[in-house]
Amino acid sequence: MAGLYIHIPFCRSRCIYCGFYSTTMLGLRQDYVDALCREMRLRGHAVLDTIYIGGGTPSLLTRQMLHQVFDTIEDVYDVRHGAEITMECNPDDVDAPFAETLNSLPVNRVSMGIQSFDEERLKFLHRRHTAQQGRHAVGLLRKAGICNISIDLMFGFPNETLEQWRYDIDQALLLEVEHISAYSLMVEENTPLCRMVESQMVKEADDETYIIMYNQLVSLLREAGYQHYEISNFALPGYHSRHNSSYWNDIPYLGIGAAAHSYDMSSRSSNVADVKQYIHHINNGVLPSQREYLSTTDRYNDMITTRLRTCHGISLENAESMFGKPMIEYLLDNAQLYLDSGWLVLEDGHLHLTLKGVMMSDTVMGDLIKID
Repeated sequence: MAGLYIHIPFCRSRCIYCGFYSTTMLGLRQDYVDALCREMRLRGHAVLDTIYIGGGTPSLLTRQMLHQVFDTIEDVYDVRHGAEITMECNPDDVDAPFAETLNSLPVNRVSMGIQSFDEERLKFLHRRHTAQQGRHAVGLLRKAGICNISIDLMFGFPNETLEQWRYDIDQALLLEVEHISAYSLMVEENTPLCRMVESQMVKEADDETYIIMYNQLVSLLREAGYQHYEISNFALPGYHSRHNSSYWNDIPYLGIGAAAHSYDMSSRSSNVADVKQYIHHINNGVLPSQREYLSTTDRYNDMITTRLRTCHGISLENAESMFGKPMIEYLLDNAQLYLDSGWLVLEDGHLHLTLKGVMMSDTVMGDLIKID
C-alpha cells in the first residue's frame, strides 16, 4: 500500500514565509487539473491507504475540478476501505457552498492553515483570512460532517510575547480540533520574509524564546490530552496523520503535480517545479520528473532524519534487519554522547529524542548521519 499526494500550487496571493512552489496564475487551473488526471493515468495503478490534496490552496479549485480529480483517482487506483483522505483549505474559502462541495467528495480529513488568532500577525504573514474566519471555518466543517480537522499554528513571530503565544494555543484548544501542527516561523531562502530579515526590517526571535514557546506548547497540549507523536505534530488519540506518518516511517508514496515528490523505497523522484512546463510535458505524454536512486547510506540517513522526528524513534531491531549489525553499532557509537547528555534515550529497543533533545534535533541528526 502507498500514499498519494497531489499538489495544487495555486494561491490568490503568496504568504511572506512560504517556501513551497506556488503560483498566482489562476487562469491555468483547468489545464493543470487536466494534466494532473493525465499524469495519474500515465503512472498507472497503485493500492492507496492515504490520499492528501495539498498546496498551494486546493480549496481554490472549483467543485467540477475537484470532482474531476477524485473521479480519476477512483478510476485509476484501488483506494482501500477506510483510507484517510485529506484536503488542505484556507479558512476564507470555507463557506456554505464549499461545505456542500466537501459533502459531495470522499474527503474525511481537512487540514487548515489558521497560523494565528491575532489580526496583526495574520496581516504580517499576508494571510487572507481573519481570526474570526478561522473559528467560523471550523464550525462549517463540522456541519459538513468532517470529524477529523487539523489546524496549523505558528510561533516565534518578531516581538511576539509568551502571553500572545499562550492566547493562540488557548484559542486553538477551544476549537476542540483533533490535530494541531505547530511550527516556528522559519526564514526560508528566496521568500519575502527572508528579504525582510536581510534588510533588517524585522528581527528573528532568538533561540531561547523559541525553546520557551515550544516547551509551553508541548506542556499545554499534553495537558489537554494531545499526543506529541512527532516534533511538530500533536493529535488526540487515534487522530495522528496517517499520510504524513508514511513520510516518517519509510512507506512508499506517489506525488502527482508540479513540484511533487515520489518515493518507492529504492529511489526518489521529483516533478518539474513549473506549472506551464508541467502541463506541456504531460500533454506530450512525458513524465516531467528526475529520479535519484538511493544507496544504502542514503536510506540509513533518511531513517535518521525521519524516524527520529517521531515519538517512537528508531527501532534497533528493524534497523539492524535493514542495514546490518555494523551500521547499528556505528549508530550507537555516535549516539552515546547524546545518550549521556540526555538528548537521546534508549527504551524498549527504540532510540528516540527526549524533549530536551527535540530542541537540538538538527544537531543530533547531523552527527548521526553517515557520510561515505
